[in-house]
Amino acid sequence: MNPSLLTINQLNAWYYSDKKVLSNFSIDLAAHETAGLIGLNGAGKTTFLKVLSGLHAAFRAEEIRFAGRPITFRDRNFKPRRYTVFAEDSSFQYFTFWEYLAYVFSAYGKKLPDVSELIRGFHFENYGDVLLKDLSMGNRKKVFLITAFALKPELLLLDEPVNGLDFQSTEYLYAQIAGYKQYGTLLFSSHILESITLTSDRVFVLEHGQIRQTFESGQIDAANIREALHDENDI
Repeated sequence: MNPSLLTINQLNAWYYSDKKVLSNFSIDLAAHETAGLIGLNGAGKTTFLKVLSGLHAAFRAEEIRFAGRPITFRDRNFKPRRYTVFAEDSSFQYFTFWEYLAYVFSAYGKKLPDVSELIRGFHFENYGDVLLKDLSMGNRKKVFLITAFALKPELLLLDEPVNGLDFQSTEYLYAQIAGYKQYGTLLFSSHILESITLTSDRVFVLEHGQIRQTFESGQIDAANIREALHDENDI
């Protein structure tokens, strides 16, 4: 196992003070690994990614460390090292893809790269100058995915990345996820078992706001994960 990149201990998060969505949640992500987070609807996957992205303030944690140093999720030294693609994102509606891409790379202080391969892989050739508000759900998702894989942050977070994609783009996405470890650490949530088993070095099973079980690479098997989730009809 590579050295730890992100360590979170005893995280609690809530929308209402009397009902925790995440309860005593702990996770340790290694540098340069691809990790899948799977759970039934309501398990807390999206809430965790929102907390980690600095977008959900109702939480407490005993320990948060990134690359060995204590951080907060809104730490100005941490924010440029992560990027999140959410399952649904209606922001930047009056940007085109090219405008959004330029904006992100400027904000992260990086030189704009050649993204032609990513555009071809996601079959996005005809949409670069269309406003995001006029794109289909799947093509809006591609805007953020292309940006993410071009940006190559140290920590890349994907929330239900397969949702809305066509078959060919899904296959290309799996290849990008599986190969991301050469650039950094990728954590993605999914309720689609195939996306987890085809791409992950480790799989975390989230149930009732806690990591209930972790599967290492040799244990990542559809039957094992279904059993851990207690309900194979939901996968």
